[in-house]
Amino acid sequence: MSRWRYFFRRLLLSVPVVLFGLTITFVIVRMGPIDPVAAIVGPEGGGASRGRIEERLGLNEPLWQQYITFMVDMLTFNLGQSWVIQPGRSVESLLMTYAPRTLWLGFWSVLIAICIGIPLGFYAGLNPNTKSDYLASFGGIVWRAMPNFWLAIIILAVLRQSERFFFGLSWQSLGVSNNLIGQPPLDFIAFTDWTTIGIISIPVGVYFSFSTLIESIKQVMPAAIVLGSAAMGNEMRIGRTAVLETINSNYVETAKAKGLRDRVIVWKHVFRNALVPLVPIITNEAFILIGGSVIVEVIFGINGLGYLFFQAAVQGDLPLVGSLMFIFIVLIVSINILQDFLYTVLDPRVGYE
Repeated sequence: MSRWRYFFRRLLLSVPVVLFGLTITFVIVRMGPIDPVAAIVGPEGGGASRGRIEERLGLNEPLWQQYITFMVDMLTFNLGQSWVIQPGRSVESLLMTYAPRTLWLGFWSVLIAICIGIPLGFYAGLNPNTKSDYLASFGGIVWRAMPNFWLAIIILAVLRQSERFFFGLSWQSLGVSNNLIGQPPLDFIAFTDWTTIGIISIPVGVYFSFSTLIESIKQVMPAAIVLGSAAMGNEMRIGRTAVLETINSNYVETAKAKGLRDRVIVWKHVFRNALVPLVPIITNEAFILIGGSVIVEVIFGINGLGYLFFQAAVQGDLPLVGSLMFIFIVLIVSINILQDFLYTVLDPRVGYE
């Protein structure tokens, strides 16, 4: 089976998965205890007000008709408007406001987990039963065991009193001045001029602020360390185990017997094969991190998609909840398909059959 045929087959099989996920979302949202009408009219709203709002929102229609309308809107990417959080504002506009913050946080969280967790795990696996191995393994267990909400509070407390712990250095005034809690500035790059070629607009002028970029990284870094800590510890432990299993395999022993240099053995045989069990870990954790953490975003004041989804669910903003769930479902399915492709790239023994 060719790669493209396999891709389209997986793409076709993902359709019922998305439909099932949307159906479960509709059932939970529509039949749950949350009443969006009560959230809109308030505790003093009368029956007449409730009736008018139900009719305007289409909640007085039969449940099967609401289901069909919901499915058609989601599958045609008609995400609708917010009912409660910002009435009348389109869901696309809310996503454009909140999603960049979560993506920026998730990017640095994934980068920290990969760039620290995997190298430490591989180093521990290449040097088993040494002090470095024990220290890295113990550190991975500790990082994996610390709850996000607890670690976030501890980091905030330490950074607030950073002058006591870092020999007089203040985190807020280090490099560029910033607050510990707040949204990272994402306007470090912008397009100033556009030109139109036919019906396509192409940016020709770019504004870039290096100081704003540094401020944005510094603002999001404590939250990224907290959010990526569990993934970092998990990848380190699994990476160590994968290296130990790979380095004792027959083909590595054969490569040693042939007289290959240790560097060639590590990079060509051990490293690539040890990455195979890490693929599902990295891809699944990437979705979790990019999806954001409600607790971490609230504690650090990031206010991304995790915070938006939590507020929409609590306040009964049904279109917003359904749209966010639809986006999350599509992301999960896409990441799973990408994971299968990465398997075949890293391990030729895995076939498309």
